[in-house]
Amino acid sequence: MTEQQWQTLLNILDGEVPPEPVAGFIIDSPWLPGWAGISTLQYYSSDRMWLDANLKAQAEFPNVLFLPGFWSEYGMCTEPSAFGAKTIWTTHALPHADRIISDLSEAAAIREPNPRTDGLLPFVIQRLADCQPEIEKAGHEIKFAVARGPLNIASFLMGTTELMMGMMMEPERVHQLLEKITRFSIDWLQLQKEKFPTIEGILLLDDIVGFVGDEECREFAVPYLKRIFGAFHTRVRFFHNDAQGLVSTPYLREIGVNLFNFSFEHSLGEIRDLAGPSVTLLGNLPPRDVMAAGTPDEVLRETRKMVASVADPTRILWSVGGGMPPGVTSGHIRAFLEGLKPA
Repeated sequence: MTEQQWQTLLNILDGEVPPEPVAGFIIDSPWLPGWAGISTLQYYSSDRMWLDANLKAQAEFPNVLFLPGFWSEYGMCTEPSAFGAKTIWTTHALPHADRIISDLSEAAAIREPNPRTDGLLPFVIQRLADCQPEIEKAGHEIKFAVARGPLNIASFLMGTTELMMGMMMEPERVHQLLEKITRFSIDWLQLQKEKFPTIEGILLLDDIVGFVGDEECREFAVPYLKRIFGAFHTRVRFFHNDAQGLVSTPYLREIGVNLFNFSFEHSLGEIRDLAGPSVTLLGNLPPRDVMAAGTPDEVLRETRKMVASVADPTRILWSVGGGMPPGVTSGHIRAFLEGLKPA
């Protein structure tokens, strides 16, 4: 992000309403490779292509806040790889992480990873270090440390259904696993901050928080997320959960979240009522069915409806309800931006 973009984000988080509505999108490997005309595998394997794709997005839409900005990642496999999960690659689709736990009794034997040496994590850091001079030459800085949330990582290590069942049947062993993942996640975020002192924000992504009930959210999500967001002092504490979000939203302030990206299935007003006035909301156009599958005219029309549905635009960053999906063209983005303007 540029310094001006970062300041715009901070101003919105502080409750200032910008003169014109501001758009922000989470962009990463599901969208960027196809939009930039390269394969997903090229995006992961070539630092040059990764950098060019990100620079192209920033140059084409300089007034959009692309979050977290120059995200060095390998799909959902980044953190699971550090635990020893096998990564399965394909040319045009996201990679897949194989499970490493067939029974929760095995959680006790899992070695806590070292983010400096294990899995794909050193490659994440090295890519950013190698590309940092060009990123800064283009006027941008690395502003976010990023990690998948503990329930998300656990679901890849053992399976989502098995994790849900474990919460009911073997909660102590689930806590044992989440404790290891949480300590690792804190170490991982702190390493990113150490390597790139320009980092002033944390982004956690955990859709599995949306799969549990209130009691399970309070027991298995809130305390661990709160610890991770406290890894170091940050101006921006950004949480992404575009699964069912009504359960976790009332706990955002307790967790420490001040920027929330959530499912398009919940209205901005609904989430505002649950989150309270202090949390900035990032949303909330349907990403697949409208932003990607709709025509530019449909995107324009639905964006205008979204804006018109909100009486108070304080602490709103206009976006889609989730990350930018595959298939979104530059024309779709321009239609979204046009829809933010007064009709």
